[in-house]
Amino acid sequence: MKFFRDIKGDKVIWSVVIILSIFSLLAVYSSTGTLAYRYQQGNTEYYLVKHFIILLLGLGLMYVAHLVKYTYYSRISQLAMIVAVPLLMFTLFTGTNVNEASRWLTLPVINLTFQSSDFAKLALIIYVARLLSKKQDQIKDFKSAFIPIMVPILIVCGLILPANFSTAAALFTTSMVMLFIGRINLKFIFALLGIAIVLMGIFVFILMHSTNQGRLGTWRNRIENFSSGEKVENFQVEQGKIAIATGGIIGKLPGNSTQRNFLPHPYSDFIYAIIVEEYGLIGAIVVVLMYLILLFRGVRIVSRSPGTFGAFLTFGCCFSLVFQAFINMAVAVNILPVTGQPLPMVSMGGTSIWFTGITIGIMLSVSKESDKEQAKSLEGDAKNIVEEKSKQQV
Repeated sequence: MKFFRDIKGDKVIWSVVIILSIFSLLAVYSSTGTLAYRYQQGNTEYYLVKHFIILLLGLGLMYVAHLVKYTYYSRISQLAMIVAVPLLMFTLFTGTNVNEASRWLTLPVINLTFQSSDFAKLALIIYVARLLSKKQDQIKDFKSAFIPIMVPILIVCGLILPANFSTAAALFTTSMVMLFIGRINLKFIFALLGIAIVLMGIFVFILMHSTNQGRLGTWRNRIENFSSGEKVENFQVEQGKIAIATGGIIGKLPGNSTQRNFLPHPYSDFIYAIIVEEYGLIGAIVVVLMYLILLFRGVRIVSRSPGTFGAFLTFGCCFSLVFQAFINMAVAVNILPVTGQPLPMVSMGGTSIWFTGITIGIMLSVSKESDKEQAKSLEGDAKNIVEEKSKQQV
């Protein structure tokens, strides 16, 4: 098929995505039974078909993104940032409100929800990669490098923060790691982190003395519930623990989960717990291994990248996905409080899967170009060897 002939880039990453997609289909189908009986009159195939279509669209976007030469994303990021900031502001003030948080825009006519932070997150990562590559000559300077890079980071993270603290924190962390890799002066980074820690302390103090109303109340309850460890207050976490504990080595096998009937969000926030319950320790290790392989191949692409922009871009995209994955899995095993971060390419969702597909597609675009450069280099070396041998024969 022409489609498979046109696939370029790191084949291992393509394989990782396919394996995670298979896990996703099986786990979502198994964990959406209660939803089907509650909202679809017992039609359990409804959510499977819907998720399959969303996954196909995600893979399609990944394919299209990997066809675009990665250098074009540098220009695209400028336009994307111009769109992302007003979009975040619009979402913050007029977005669909769920659990005291305005994270979604509901598109008219088709009634599809769109999470603007997913778009803004990718736009910021690409834009930071662009600025880091452009300012390498003066990268140690505070005024000409650090300030211009930090301003968009603070604006985007600040607009995401009120409705989605975990996404803002994860994006800020990713940005800081990118600045470290991009050789920004360490004293600037540590100074910023010091200010952030002080502000976080003030924020926690205000949080602990706030009422239980609004978004502040939600954050306060999550922290208190996580620290208390009381079963009544940690229903999700306790059910997730039960799912993991009963999985054993080989699990209960696909479709045999019992905790899916008790977990409030087994198809998104706690899908890893369902995977462990049904596929056991073996399935848990395979999923973790997939993300570690993705990280390893991403670092390999970075080391072979033909330019600094491609290296920063790949690292930012790869780190953000793997970091998000480990946050989700850490929540499932009760290392972190409940955050609402989906498991990339596995959890049920729309915009999350689509922007994850685009993110991986961008990584593959860099990989494709580095393969071309390596092929040209090998071709040039072979040509030089042939010419040298012909001269010796003469």
